[in-house]
Amino acid sequence: MIAPKQSSFGGALLAGLLFCGMAVAAEQKYETRLTPAPFDGAMRANVQGDGRISASLDGKTLSLSGTFTALPSAATTAKLYSGPGIGVPGDAILDLQLSGQMEGTLSGKFTLNAKQLAALKLGHVYVQINSQKAPEGNLQGWLLPAHAFPGPDVPEKGHGFLPQLDVPGNWTQK
Repeated sequence: MIAPKQSSFGGALLAGLLFCGMAVAAEQKYETRLTPAPFDGAMRANVQGDGRISASLDGKTLSLSGTFTALPSAATTAKLYSGPGIGVPGDAILDLQLSGQMEGTLSGKFTLNAKQLAALKLGHVYVQINSQKAPEGNLQGWLLPAHAFPGPDVPEKGHGFLPQLDVPGNWTQK
Protein backbone atom coordinates (compact mmCIF):
# COMPACT_ATOMS: atom_id res chain seq x y z
CA MET A 1 0.00 0.00 0.00
CA ILE A 2 1.28 3.49 -0.83
CA ALA A 3 1.56 5.84 2.08
CA PRO A 4 -0.60 9.00 1.76
CA LYS A 5 2.50 11.20 1.89
CA GLN A 6 4.10 9.45 -1.11
CA SER A 7 0.82 9.41 -3.06
CA SER A 8 0.22 13.15 -2.63
CA PHE A 9 3.83 13.89 -3.58
CA GLY A 10 3.47 11.81 -6.76
CA GLY A 11 0.19 13.53 -7.60
CA ALA A 12 1.68 16.96 -7.04
CA LEU A 13 4.70 16.07 -9.18
CA LEU A 14 2.48 14.80 -11.99
CA ALA A 15 0.26 17.91 -11.83
CA GLY A 16 3.33 20.16 -11.89
CA LEU A 17 4.77 18.38 -14.92
CA LEU A 18 1.44 18.59 -16.76
CA PHE A 19 1.12 22.30 -15.92
CA CYS A 20 4.66 23.04 -17.11
CA GLY A 21 4.04 21.09 -20.29
CA MET A 22 0.85 23.04 -20.96
CA ALA A 23 2.61 26.36 -20.33
CA VAL A 24 5.41 25.49 -22.74
CA ALA A 25 2.98 24.27 -25.41
CA ALA A 26 0.64 27.25 -24.97
CA GLU A 27 2.94 29.86 -26.55
CA GLN A 28 3.83 29.48 -30.21
CA LYS A 29 6.39 31.66 -32.00
CA TYR A 30 5.96 33.12 -35.50
CA GLU A 31 8.14 35.38 -37.59
CA THR A 32 8.64 36.82 -41.02
CA ARG A 33 10.93 38.97 -43.05
CA LEU A 34 9.19 41.91 -44.71
CA THR A 35 10.17 42.20 -48.36
CA PRO A 36 8.86 44.26 -51.29
CA ALA A 37 5.32 43.43 -52.33
CA PRO A 38 4.79 42.21 -55.90
CA PHE A 39 4.94 45.10 -58.35
CA ASP A 40 5.02 45.94 -62.03
CA GLY A 41 7.84 47.81 -63.76
CA ALA A 42 6.23 51.21 -63.17
CA MET A 43 6.25 50.66 -59.38
CA ARG A 44 9.85 49.40 -59.10
CA ALA A 45 11.20 52.62 -57.53
CA ASN A 46 8.24 52.89 -55.12
CA VAL A 47 8.23 49.36 -53.68
CA GLN A 48 11.45 48.84 -51.75
CA GLY A 49 12.66 48.25 -48.22
CA ASP A 50 13.18 45.52 -45.65
CA GLY A 51 11.91 44.51 -42.23
CA ARG A 52 11.49 41.81 -39.60
CA ILE A 53 8.51 40.76 -37.51
CA SER A 54 8.36 38.42 -34.54
CA ALA A 55 5.11 37.26 -32.98
CA SER A 56 3.89 34.99 -30.24
CA LEU A 57 0.55 33.28 -29.85
CA ASP A 58 -0.57 32.50 -26.32
CA GLY A 59 -3.94 30.80 -26.49
CA LYS A 60 -5.94 33.17 -28.72
CA THR A 61 -3.78 36.24 -28.01
CA LEU A 62 -1.39 37.26 -30.78
CA SER A 63 1.35 39.77 -29.89
CA LEU A 64 3.71 41.03 -32.55
CA SER A 65 6.40 43.61 -33.02
CA GLY A 66 8.87 44.47 -35.71
CA THR A 67 10.95 46.99 -37.56
CA PHE A 68 11.18 48.24 -41.13
CA THR A 69 13.70 50.33 -43.02
CA ALA A 70 14.55 51.86 -46.41
CA LEU A 71 11.04 52.68 -47.65
CA PRO A 72 11.20 55.16 -50.56
CA SER A 73 8.19 57.09 -49.18
CA ALA A 74 6.53 57.46 -45.79
CA ALA A 75 4.64 54.49 -44.36
CA THR A 76 0.94 55.21 -44.02
CA THR A 77 -0.61 52.04 -42.56
CA ALA A 78 0.38 48.60 -41.32
CA LYS A 79 -2.17 45.79 -41.17
CA LEU A 80 -2.62 42.08 -40.77
CA TYR A 81 -4.22 40.44 -43.80
CA SER A 82 -5.57 36.93 -44.33
CA GLY A 83 -5.46 35.16 -47.68
CA PRO A 84 -6.57 31.73 -48.88
CA GLY A 85 -3.00 30.34 -48.79
CA ILE A 86 0.65 31.05 -48.10
CA GLY A 87 1.75 33.76 -50.53
CA VAL A 88 -1.80 34.45 -51.70
CA PRO A 89 -3.10 37.98 -50.93
CA GLY A 90 -6.35 38.50 -49.06
CA ASP A 91 -8.35 41.03 -47.07
CA ALA A 92 -7.22 43.23 -44.18
CA ILE A 93 -8.32 41.85 -40.81
CA LEU A 94 -6.55 43.95 -38.13
CA ASP A 95 -4.75 47.30 -37.88
CA LEU A 96 -1.23 47.46 -36.45
CA GLN A 97 0.31 50.38 -34.60
CA LEU A 98 2.84 52.11 -36.83
CA SER A 99 5.61 54.48 -35.81
CA GLY A 100 8.05 56.12 -38.22
CA GLN A 101 8.07 57.05 -41.88
CA MET A 102 10.82 55.59 -44.06
CA GLU A 103 12.00 53.48 -41.14
CA GLY A 104 10.29 52.62 -37.92
CA THR A 105 8.44 50.08 -35.84
CA LEU A 106 5.11 48.32 -35.82
CA SER A 107 3.29 46.37 -33.13
CA GLY A 108 -0.02 44.97 -32.07
CA LYS A 109 -1.77 42.72 -29.59
CA PHE A 110 -5.03 41.05 -30.54
CA THR A 111 -7.48 38.39 -29.41
CA LEU A 112 -8.07 36.30 -32.52
CA ASN A 113 -11.42 34.76 -33.40
CA ALA A 114 -11.60 31.10 -34.48
CA LYS A 115 -11.30 31.88 -38.21
CA GLN A 116 -8.29 34.20 -37.71
CA LEU A 117 -6.62 31.67 -35.40
CA ALA A 118 -7.03 28.86 -37.94
CA ALA A 119 -5.67 31.08 -40.73
CA LEU A 120 -2.62 32.02 -38.64
CA LYS A 121 -1.82 28.39 -37.82
CA LEU A 122 -2.01 27.51 -41.54
CA GLY A 123 0.33 30.38 -42.49
CA HIS A 124 -2.34 32.40 -44.31
CA VAL A 125 -1.92 35.59 -42.23
CA TYR A 126 0.56 38.22 -43.34
CA VAL A 127 1.79 41.68 -42.39
CA GLN A 128 1.69 44.46 -44.96
CA ILE A 129 3.01 48.01 -44.74
CA ASN A 130 1.49 50.49 -47.18
CA SER A 131 3.21 53.77 -48.08
CA GLN A 132 2.43 57.06 -49.79
CA LYS A 133 3.85 55.93 -53.14
CA ALA A 134 2.71 52.30 -52.76
CA PRO A 135 -0.75 52.49 -51.12
CA GLU A 136 -1.61 48.90 -52.14
CA GLY A 137 1.46 47.41 -50.44
CA ASN A 138 5.12 48.30 -50.02
CA LEU A 139 6.43 45.53 -47.74
CA GLN A 140 4.81 42.24 -46.81
CA GLY A 141 5.61 38.95 -45.12
CA TRP A 142 3.61 35.87 -44.10
CA LEU A 143 3.66 34.94 -40.40
CA LEU A 144 5.09 31.43 -40.29
CA PRO A 145 6.43 29.25 -37.47
CA ALA A 146 9.78 30.52 -36.19
CA HIS A 147 12.60 29.24 -38.39
CA ALA A 148 16.20 30.05 -39.29
CA PHE A 149 16.86 32.91 -41.71
CA PRO A 150 20.17 32.27 -43.46
CA GLY A 151 22.27 35.26 -44.44
CA PRO A 152 22.89 36.33 -48.03
CA ASP A 153 24.79 33.72 -50.05
CA VAL A 154 24.64 31.22 -47.17
CA PRO A 155 23.65 27.73 -48.34
CA GLU A 156 21.17 25.80 -46.21
CA LYS A 157 21.53 22.12 -45.42
CA GLY A 158 18.63 19.95 -46.52
CA HIS A 159 15.56 21.59 -47.99
CA GLY A 160 15.75 24.62 -45.70
CA PHE A 161 12.40 26.04 -44.60
CA LEU A 162 9.66 25.36 -47.13
CA PRO A 163 6.32 26.65 -45.83
CA GLN A 164 4.41 24.33 -48.13
CA LEU A 165 6.03 21.37 -46.37
CA ASP A 166 6.90 22.71 -42.94
CA VAL A 167 3.61 24.35 -41.86
CA PRO A 168 1.20 21.65 -40.67
CA GLY A 169 -2.01 21.59 -42.70
CA ASN A 170 -0.38 22.73 -45.96
CA TRP A 171 0.04 19.88 -48.42
CA THR A 172 1.40 17.40 -45.89
CA GLN A 173 1.08 16.86 -42.17
CA LYS A 174 4.14 16.56 -39.96
